[in-house]
Amino acid sequence: MSTNWADEVDGVELPQSFTDSNGITTHIEYRVNDDGKKVKITRRTRNKLIHDVVNKAVAARKKWPKFGKERGNRPGPDPATTNVGDNLKLKLSSTGHIVQEVDEKHEAMKQQLQNKKILCRICKGDHFTTKCPYKDSLGMEDAAAVSSPVPAEETAPEAEQPGGSKYIAPHLRSGGRAGPGDRGDRGGDSMRERREDQPTLRVTNLSEDVTEGDVSELFNRFGHISRVFLARDRETNVCKGFAFVSFTMREDAQRALDAIDGRGYDNLILRVEWAKSSA
Repeated sequence: MSTNWADEVDGVELPQSFTDSNGITTHIEYRVNDDGKKVKITRRTRNKLIHDVVNKAVAARKKWPKFGKERGNRPGPDPATTNVGDNLKLKLSSTGHIVQEVDEKHEAMKQQLQNKKILCRICKGDHFTTKCPYKDSLGMEDAAAVSSPVPAEETAPEAEQPGGSKYIAPHLRSGGRAGPGDRGDRGGDSMRERREDQPTLRVTNLSEDVTEGDVSELFNRFGHISRVFLARDRETNVCKGFAFVSFTMREDAQRALDAIDGRGYDNLILRVEWAKSSA
């Protein structure tokens, strides 16, 4: 037997709403849940009017009539067509710059670095040792002082002792007087003299990308090359812009000088000349 829907509606009480003196509105509603039991649902709301001061231009734009597909809709954003994000407030300082908090530990370390002085080990100046402008001159003098030989009079007694087990350099034996067969003291000088006797060209205005292989490939077609030296920076290891090329024959070096001097290479004009003797 089917029941009349009007009978079911009569069994449910109508919603009730009332507002108290505090402005709280209470809405009472009765429903039947899934288990067939009647439940009471109470909602309490309070309407609060908030006054917000906005820019006049912003208030004027809010009064503009909507256009296009939004023409005729109520004021304000429509959830169906407008995606409203979070309201982010931008706070600007009076100076227009962002104020950053400085860490005390970082500030103390910064003060220590400022008070610490940089001292060069070569000239005792206030710069790094690698940046010393006198490292090529003073550095060589210091190295020569460290590697200076021991005086001959100190080593002569030991050299004269028979059966001594301590090794004595050939140029320090016999009181520093080299015998007919001793050529150790002249070995380095003779090698240096032979190197200086070789015809050597000085090549300048080289680019930073040039390598020793490039220089050798550029000059070896004129004759046999005995030595190629490319000046490089100690820190960056790039070419300083000049190199030395030593030939076995002076005629080959002269032909290379005549052919390459003033020639363009790697977007630069090369300058080739005879290297001056270090003596």
